[in-house]
Amino acid sequence: MSTSTFTAIDFETAQGYHWSICQVGLVRVEEGTVTGEQSILVRPPDNYYWDRFTDIHGLCWEDTAYSPNFAQVWPEIAGYIEGQTVVAHNAAFDCSCLRQALAYYDLDEPVYERRCTYRLYRKGLGKLCREQGIPLQHHDALSDARACAELYLRWLRGGV
Repeated sequence: MSTSTFTAIDFETAQGYHWSICQVGLVRVEEGTVTGEQSILVRPPDNYYWDRFTDIHGLCWEDTAYSPNFAQVWPEIAGYIEGQTVVAHNAAFDCSCLRQALAYYDLDEPVYERRCTYRLYRKGLGKLCREQGIPLQHHDALSDARACAELYLRWLRGGV
């Protein structure tokens, strides 16, 4: 697989528990070109939110009351992850969310390669985007995934 083919991913959570995913943002890049994007609202277990997390991303129980849970969303997003290179800004967090949500719903974790733009740049996403002129609506999962994809593409082109 080409290094310029990958999926940038971001998760937002409803609580401090990584399995409480409430939004998934995915950006598919093939040979350096964005070929697909998805933003999916996910109903976390019991559709329960901690106020401080709602303050961060703006999502609350009303936004996800009729959304599918992660087990229902997984078949739709698995192909973006399984056997792919997955890029995230702070991949430790996002990959933990994925692993814990899969475990919560008793789903098998796929094999994938993981890349982390935080480790590559050593700066927060907001600061990097301001410095590099990348549009960002921080803590919207799709916007974060878009920014991560752009940062990774710049890094691949030697832009660190």
